[in-house]
Amino acid sequence: MQASARLERDPAGAARIALEILAGEPGNVAAALLLGTAQRRCGDPAAASAAIAALAAAQPQSAVIQLELGRALRTQGHAAQALAAFERAVQLEPDLAQAWRALSDLYGAAGDEARCDAAFARFEKLVSPDAQLLQAGAALANGRLDGAESLLRRRLASAPEDIDALRLIAQIAATREEYAQAEQLLQQCLRLAPGCARARLDLARLYLSQQKVAPMLPLLERVLRYDAANVPARALQASALTLLGDNERALSILSQLIKESPHDERAWLHCGDALRALGRTEEAIGAYRHSIDLRAGCAEAWFSLANLKTFRFTPAEIETMRVQLARADLSDTERLQLEFALGKALEDAGDFAAAFTHYASGNALRRAQLPYDPSKVTTLVRRSKALYTREFFAQRAGWGCEARDPIFIVGLPRSGSTLIEQILASHSQVEGTRELPDVPAFAIELGSRSEGAAEPHYPDSVAQLTRAQLGSLGERYLEQTRPHRRLGRPHFVDKMPYNFAHLGLIHLMLPNARIIDARRAPLACCFANFRQHFQQGSWFTYSLEDLGHYYRDYVELLGHFDAVLPGRIHRVHYEALVADLEGEVRRLLDYCGLPFEAQCLRFHETQRVVQTVSSEQVRRPLYTEGIDQWRRFEPWLGELKAALGDLAR
Repeated sequence: MQASARLERDPAGAARIALEILAGEPGNVAAALLLGTAQRRCGDPAAASAAIAALAAAQPQSAVIQLELGRALRTQGHAAQALAAFERAVQLEPDLAQAWRALSDLYGAAGDEARCDAAFARFEKLVSPDAQLLQAGAALANGRLDGAESLLRRRLASAPEDIDALRLIAQIAATREEYAQAEQLLQQCLRLAPGCARARLDLARLYLSQQKVAPMLPLLERVLRYDAANVPARALQASALTLLGDNERALSILSQLIKESPHDERAWLHCGDALRALGRTEEAIGAYRHSIDLRAGCAEAWFSLANLKTFRFTPAEIETMRVQLARADLSDTERLQLEFALGKALEDAGDFAAAFTHYASGNALRRAQLPYDPSKVTTLVRRSKALYTREFFAQRAGWGCEARDPIFIVGLPRSGSTLIEQILASHSQVEGTRELPDVPAFAIELGSRSEGAAEPHYPDSVAQLTRAQLGSLGERYLEQTRPHRRLGRPHFVDKMPYNFAHLGLIHLMLPNARIIDARRAPLACCFANFRQHFQQGSWFTYSLEDLGHYYRDYVELLGHFDAVLPGRIHRVHYEALVADLEGEVRRLLDYCGLPFEAQCLRFHETQRVVQTVSSEQVRRPLYTEGIDQWRRFEPWLGELKAALGDLAR
């Protein structure tokens, strides 16, 4: 017992005790096994293998001895012999969890994915959850991120290769939208345990959060090869296909899930999302309501109904939401989803004071979860202005990829950008895609080129790019976005609003791309964001003060580019578009080098997948209600006006 207790922290001491026992009792099997294990941990696998092989010959029916023999052989690099020992161990004792884990690792190293995944799944079924991990998981589920992280860090201090602890730490990073850290942790999980399907699914979810479809699909295909009925993998596959615009196939997968599990509210929820993107709004409403029928507390279904901007809740539904919101067992995420949904319902009912209270509560909950620092945006604007001068661009004239395919729409969310995209996508030469993540990913990549710098290396790192590198970056952008161009039209729209922060990079790598600034009046735009909960990103939208500062930074940076690249950016004011649709559309198409087509004025008739929160609004003729919507809430917008300063006027 003393030797076993010392094995982890002092294997040499454990070996000494085992030798003392064997000196007095040479046939003691437990002591001999402990000695071999201690020798392996002391870095002498040859001695360990010899000792345990002799023990295995004497005790051929011991699964534990076979397990330790396999470990010693593997440490020596004898993979085939180790594999045989582990397989013998599970034959002798099918419930020996650690032998299945070792088998999974060896199968993975040999490239046998099916056996690797099957062995790890068997291991997971056999091990009992650790109490500390259960406690951390409960804290994470309840939104107590700091508490969960503290527990997990303590766990990793004693067990640095604990897969479940690493996965939970990655989930915390993903919740904070620290995607690079989360990806690094999950990749580490898969290096340590290549058969871990849960880590593979977590990584696929992480890529989904960033709308990176290409790396998602191979992960899901591997999971489904071993476990074709895996519901989370199939739902994620449907989400990936939706992002690629293949909604019919996505809907087919989800319909099959519903047939198999008609009482699973998540399947109905995903189905509603796919139907909504396809423009089948009434069917989407039916799917969301069915989720609620199955579980009245399905907060995401209530939120999804509210996100159908043209939908109106019944008085009975409003009362049900109130009842659900009063529950004490809601997670922070469920609570804020209900707050935003109820705020929308009460706004539609004309109770603006109560609506604002719920919007403010939902925003406060989300803001408390986020480590957002508005000064970082201000710093990025300052450094961008210092770098991107007239002279800087003049020295690089003619650089980059000459392709004219992309049309970038930048600005803030809720500024009319989806409407502009729908107008352009109604043109025979333009394809609408979605908010593509590629340019922000390039910026992150460029920002990581300087380790230990006092300030982020980007955007200054752009100055180090050669003519060839900028051209290559432009070509890479076109190649990465090609899967989204399903219609093969000459031009396509990238509607990622936050690309306004990367206009210098866009101009240098794609000098012939068109750039459109979707601009909406400050108070209207900022409050529209405040009343909208975004599933990820948009950290600045959860505080009126943050919104005001962000809008000011955005206007300042766009004004700078207007000065150093006059005429390069075409601005479309939402209010002007509503007032003079045809005139604004003609000017927009002229800027894009496209002939006028009357179908662009009938944008609401265009059938295409729309994945933003404005999907229902752009399927209606132009309307004016949204322009002064913020005025209903003006009594509560003092903080926003103060942050906007002169822009508020």
